[in-house]
Amino acid sequence: MSVVACAHALADCCQGAVPALLPFLVAEHGWSYATASSLILAGTLASSIIQPAFGVVADRRSLAWLMPVGIFAGSLGIGLAAVAPSFPLAFAAIVVGGLGVAAFHPEGSRYANYLSGERRATGMSFFSLGGNAGFALGPALVTPAVVLFGLPGALLLTVPGALVALWIARELPRLRTFHPAAPEPGDPAAGRDDWPAFGRLGVVIAARTFAFFGLLTFVPLYFVDVLHASEEAGNTALTVFLAGGAAGTLLGGPLADRFGRRAVMVGALLLVGPLVLLFLEAPKALATPLLFVVGAATIATFSVTVVMGQELLPNRIGVASGLTLGLAIGLGGMSAPLLGLLADAQGLTATLQLVAVLPLLGVAAALTLPTRAAPGASPRAARERPAA
Repeated sequence: MSVVACAHALADCCQGAVPALLPFLVAEHGWSYATASSLILAGTLASSIIQPAFGVVADRRSLAWLMPVGIFAGSLGIGLAAVAPSFPLAFAAIVVGGLGVAAFHPEGSRYANYLSGERRATGMSFFSLGGNAGFALGPALVTPAVVLFGLPGALLLTVPGALVALWIARELPRLRTFHPAAPEPGDPAAGRDDWPAFGRLGVVIAARTFAFFGLLTFVPLYFVDVLHASEEAGNTALTVFLAGGAAGTLLGGPLADRFGRRAVMVGALLLVGPLVLLFLEAPKALATPLLFVVGAATIATFSVTVVMGQELLPNRIGVASGLTLGLAIGLGGMSAPLLGLLADAQGLTATLQLVAVLPLLGVAAALTLPTRAAPGASPRAARERPAA
C-alpha cells in the first residue's frame, strides 16, 4: 500500500503543480483569468474523461504497467507546459500530462482496493492521502524551482517522476500477487451493481469537486490580487489548503468505517460553505491557517466516495474507480473556466462566495444514498496472500 500511495502522490503532484504555475504564467504571458484557468480545464479533462475507458479495459485484463508510464508522462507534461512559448503549446503539454495521470488512477485505485481487505475506507484513505499529499507537494516543489530558475525550473519535476516510475515498475511483480481471482458466473459474492445510486453519488462528487477546483484555482490569485500578497504567499496558502485536505482524507476513511459513508459525506460537506465564508472575512494573518481547516472539510470525503462507488458497482471496480476518480472530477473541472469568466466580470470575492454554496448540492444528493453497502459488495473474491 505504501508503494501505491507514494505513486499516487507523484501522479497528483503533477495536477497540484498546475494551479501553482498560473500566477507565473499570467505574469510571463499576460493571460486573463479565464485563459489561465482553462489550463486547469485541460489538465482535468485529459486526466479524467478517459479514466472510465481505462477502467473498462482494466476490468477485463490487468494494465498495471500503466502506473509507472502514467507517472512519468504526467511529470513531463508539467515541465513542457512551463517552457512552452505559446498558449496552444502549453495547453497541449498539459493535456499530455493529464493523460499520464489518467493512465495511473484506475489501476492504482484498483490495487488499493485489493490491498485494503475489509477496512476499505481506511485503506482507501491511505491511498487517497498519497494523492492529496501529492497535490500539496506540487506547489511546494514547483514554486521554489520557478523562483530560483525561472519557468524552465519546472522541468525539475521530471526527476522525482522518473524515480518513482522506476520504483513502482520494479514492484509490479509483487503487487500482482494481490490480484483476486475472478468470481464464478452467478456467484452471489459478486454482488449487484446499483447504477441509480451510483449516479446520485456522482452528483455528490461533482458538487464537491466544483468547490474544490474553485478553491484550487483562485486561492493563489485571491492572495495576490485581493490580499495584495506575493505569488509565493499565494502558493504557500495553496499548499496549506492541500495539506489540510490530506489530513481530512486520513480522518475521513476511518470515520466512514466506524460511522458510515453517508454520515461522513453529509457532515463534511455541510462544513465547507461556512468555512469558506469565514476565510473571506478573515484578516490576512488568519487566512492561511484557516485554509487548512477548509481543505480538511472539502477533501475529507474523497476516499469515502471512491469506496462507496466500488461498493455500489462491485462487478465493475475498474469502471467505478475510473468514474469516481475521473469522469465526475472532470465534469467538476469544467467549472474552472466558467468560474474564471465570473471572476473576470465580478471579482474573486464574489466567485469564492459562489463556491461556498456549491457543496449544498452534494448534501442534498448524499441524503438519498444508502446508509450501508449492498449485499455482496465485499471484495470480489478471496485472494491468496503471498507468503511472509
